[in-house]
Amino acid sequence: MALDKESKTAGKKQYHIHLKPGDIGNYVLLPGDPARSDRVAQYLENAELVANNREHRTFTGYYKGVKVSVTSTGMGCPSAAIAAEELMNIGAECLIRIGSSAALQEDIKIGDLMISTGSMKNEGTSRFYVPDCFPAVPDFDLTRTIIDTAREMQPQLYGRVHYGINASDDAFYGETQEWIEKLSSLGCLNVEMESSALYTVCHRRKKRAAMISAVSGNLVTGEVIYETANQGLARGWDEEIKIVLEAIYRFEQEQTQRCTDGAEN
Repeated sequence: MALDKESKTAGKKQYHIHLKPGDIGNYVLLPGDPARSDRVAQYLENAELVANNREHRTFTGYYKGVKVSVTSTGMGCPSAAIAAEELMNIGAECLIRIGSSAALQEDIKIGDLMISTGSMKNEGTSRFYVPDCFPAVPDFDLTRTIIDTAREMQPQLYGRVHYGINASDDAFYGETQEWIEKLSSLGCLNVEMESSALYTVCHRRKKRAAMISAVSGNLVTGEVIYETANQGLARGWDEEIKIVLEAIYRFEQEQTQRCTDGAEN
């Protein structure tokens, strides 16, 4: 009989991320770049580097008493799906992508924040899990908490907060002018390279997923920064981290209250 990878790897030290049960919290933030794991760690109390293998760099710490981890996924859906699967194998319940993305509508600026309510699947990874016609959507409750938290924090933010449907593409340099215009005409707000697979994998595993990303450039207006430091994007990274950590704290409080109310009824 062929190997069942999920049962073979569940609850053990994981092959790619080099993590074992107990190394991470229920909540895991997922940047693409390993360097941004270090950035997140600065916002956690008692953060410790627990693994660093391939593109997957992981810290675990606490935010207002909630155990939170951050694991970098590398670029693209295949790598993100592997990280998500292995994190869920050792106990992750809520996986939140914190990334960079390119805007597809003219009014969106560098440093703005994008909260995803669904992803257009322009990639191949999710086809291994579901039919092409199956939607890629984040968890409603977790996403709602992130949106509510971002709205409340908006006066303190450098950029504006947007939410809506994004696209997940496989080929950074394969995005032609015609393709960009098509995505924009469909009403996609932004494009990145991981969320649709993350949503799909988490849905199949009955876990929660969400995404907030900072805008690195605008593919419609041509406002991009490729050769120098992108200060607006860097501010966006910090702001999305602050929003997500506060949203996690609030979400954990809500979940605890629901359990308490359920026990009393």
